[in-house]
This record gives sequence, structure tokens and C-alpha cells, in this order.
Amino acid sequence: MRGRDRLAAMKTEPIGSIPRPPALIQAMHACASGAIGRDALDAAYAAALKDTIERFEATGSPVISDGEQTKPSFATYPLAGIGTLAPDGVVIPFADGHTRQLPRLTAGPFRYGVHADSFLKAARNYAKKPVKQAVISASALSLLYPADGIAGYPREAFLADLIAEARADIRGPLDAGAAAVQIDFTEGRLSLKLDPSGGLLRVFIALNNQVLDGFSAAERERIGVHVCPGGDHDSTHSADVDYAGLLPDLFQLNVGRFYLQMASEKDRRRVLRIVKDRLKPDQFVFIGVIDPINPAIETAEQVRERVLEAASILPLAQLGTTDDCGFSPFADDTSTARDTAFYKIRARVEGTALAARELAL
Repeated sequence: MRGRDRLAAMKTEPIGSIPRPPALIQAMHACASGAIGRDALDAAYAAALKDTIERFEATGSPVISDGEQTKPSFATYPLAGIGTLAPDGVVIPFADGHTRQLPRLTAGPFRYGVHADSFLKAARNYAKKPVKQAVISASALSLLYPADGIAGYPREAFLADLIAEARADIRGPLDAGAAAVQIDFTEGRLSLKLDPSGGLLRVFIALNNQVLDGFSAAERERIGVHVCPGGDHDSTHSADVDYAGLLPDLFQLNVGRFYLQMASEKDRRRVLRIVKDRLKPDQFVFIGVIDPINPAIETAEQVRERVLEAASILPLAQLGTTDDCGFSPFADDTSTARDTAFYKIRARVEGTALAARELAL
């Protein structure tokens, strides 16, 4: 294939979440308070999903997502309807002082209440373009198990159940025709803050690889992993952790795609050189060229320069673009305007195309 043809098709994909429209957020609160019923909430979900997909496709993005409109968060969607949870689980602190708290599992066996293929199938009722599906990592959900254990349900049994459920969560969208399945692994960088030795990170990598062992090499080409320092209410949980501590272990994950936060990184060229040293010939890397936390909307020209910077270091045949993170990983996060998210996505698409044309000269 000639260079111009190859580069004209430089891949670009979103990470996933889009801020929910005000009408949906109001409906969610109204349903929680009992002011409206579940049917009314489901209608609000459907309207938000349809609008999100139409606006996503209007940006020109060749691959879209459902915007995670019907998820409570990127991390906790599998827990819907599970009755064996207590609210006092692991607390995740953010740099601005706010926190998020996971629930705590109180009894086994562990089973997902919702699987990700349900979101994909709903999105494909409206979508005309390929749809990717984000799933939460097994390592993130491993944090549900309490440190002091659960009587009659040892950790080993929990992990076996978790691995089976996490595989099914990936398998469903793959079999349903997802363009790609993206494993959200934001706890990877955070783990180095909790355990600077890297021991916890390696435990997480090993657990996720056990899940991935259930897929063929061809299937793993459609499976990727996303890492970032968190993004919630315009704050992060681990931006102060050096990428150099994460990347050597990260590239041991048995996936074909890596979606890396990069636009907001202070020394991108240094990190890109580390990526180059670790990237294997059969792996593809999507570099973040949009910063969802920054309220300023990037121009296509700014994106082009970020792509050209990455292309000066990484192999072109293994390079694509993405956003640093989702725009609203938690349903109640309204720190980024919905319009802003779509403007930024359009800038990514147009800037990637500008860079591709320039690189093809």
C-alpha cells in the first residue's frame, strides 16, 4: 500500500463517555427520588442515547461510542441490581480533595448484574458507523473484595468468578460486532501511588492477562487497554505518577491496542520515547491529542502538531489518535459542557486528517 493511502486512513477513536444532557440528569434524580417511574427514565435514556450517537456521527469520527449515557459510571455499571454490596469500599482521592468510593462485596458468588454487550446492542439500534465498547477491568473490580475476606467465600473463589465474568463482558461485545473493546485501566497508574514498588501494578497486570488468556490472538487485535491519571470534576487521581513506572509493565498486557493519555502530559516527547522503546511490532498505540479536563477547545491545527510530534518518534504504521480520557466517566460529572465535548472530538478528527495529509507528502 502506498504511503499516501495508508496515512489517509490514520485511525482515530474516542475513549468513550460524553456528558449527559440536562434532561437525562434531571430524570435520573427524579427517578431516584420517586418523582417519576422507571419507564420515564428509560425514555430519557433512549432520547439521550439517540442524540449522542447522532451528534457523535456528525463530528466525522469514523468510530463512535454510546457516550456511556446509560451507565452510572465507567467502573460500576456491572454492579447494577447486585444485593450483596455495602457502600463502604475503597476510597479513591482526587487532587482537588474530592473522592469517589467503591462498594464492598459482602457475599459470594460474584456475578455481574449487567454486561457490556447490552450497551452495544442498544447503540447499534441508532448507529450508522462502527461502535466501540468500553468495559471495566477485572483489576478495578478486584478492589470490591474486602481486605479481611468474606466468610465462606475465599478470595481465590472470588477471583475465579471475577475472571469468568470479565471475560464474558469482553466476549459479548466482540461477538456482537463491536469495532473494538476497550478495557478501562485507570487504576494502573493509581496503583503506583498506592504501591510505588510496582507490586500491586504487577498483580493487576497478571489478573487482567488471566482474563485475556480466554481470547485468540486475532481477537486480541480488537481488544485494547486505556490508561490515564483519572478524570473527574476537572481533577485527576494520579497525574503526579511518572509514566516511566507504568509503561514497562503496561506493555506486557496481551492486547493489540493501547489508548494512552498524552495531550495533558508535561513532557510528551520523553514519554513517547519510552513508548517507542516498549512498543512491540504487533501492537498499535492511540495517542491522546485532546485534553478533556482543559475547558479550552483545541483547534485542528493544535491537534495536527501533537500528531506530528508523536509521528516523529513512533512508527507511523502503529500510530493512531484518541482523547486523553472520557469526558464524563461518572454520570453526575457536569464539569465539561456537552457541546464542548463534541467540539473537541471534531477537532481531533479534523486535526488527525490534517496531520495525515502532511505526513503523506
